[in-house]
Amino acid sequence: TRERIRQIEAKALRKLRHPSRSKKLKDYID
Repeated sequence: TRERIRQIEAKALRKLRHPSRSKKLKDYID
């Protein structure tokens, strides 16, 4: 669903704001 993708994107952007958690998120996306 597009809604789920939008939620994941929003969560990713939120985590990207936190450099400490950005590493874990980048690993997940990559």
